[in-house]
Amino acid sequence: MTETQTPDLASMTGLEQLLAMTEGHLPPAPIAETLGMVDFGGEYGAIHVELVPEPRHYNPIGSVHGGVISTLLDTAAACSVHSTLAPGEGYTSLDLTVKFLRPVTVDSGRLRAVGNVIQRGRRTALAEAQLTDSHGKLVAHATSTCMIFPAS
Repeated sequence: MTETQTPDLASMTGLEQLLAMTEGHLPPAPIAETLGMVDFGGEYGAIHVELVPEPRHYNPIGSVHGGVISTLLDTAAACSVHSTLAPGEGYTSLDLTVKFLRPVTVDSGRLRAVGNVIQRGRRTALAEAQLTDSHGKLVAHATSTCMIFPAS
């Protein structure tokens, strides 16, 4: 595929769609640009994404907002499910359960969220994600259930 061709999303697997984003054939998700997510990638059933915390990510008490942390975890877990989709399948998150384990600040350094599919069925999938800081410390963990359906 050349840089000027637009991929036919309906004929692509979920992993092919995600790889097309990392290779620049498709634009990244707008939320990734909004938050400053970087180093998105992975393989079938396992996706990672990173973010360097900045003061713009802070809540009023001076740490990274839980919504930013949750978005990183949701991205890694849900995109892990996305990577398992066959052509013509879609999905959506049914739930996300997050456990915040330690405060995150700019001093935490680059954050890395790693998501993995735990179980993938015909209609639902269960995934998890872990968020670590630049020292390898686990700062948050999440589980997510996704519904899988025929894309329209």
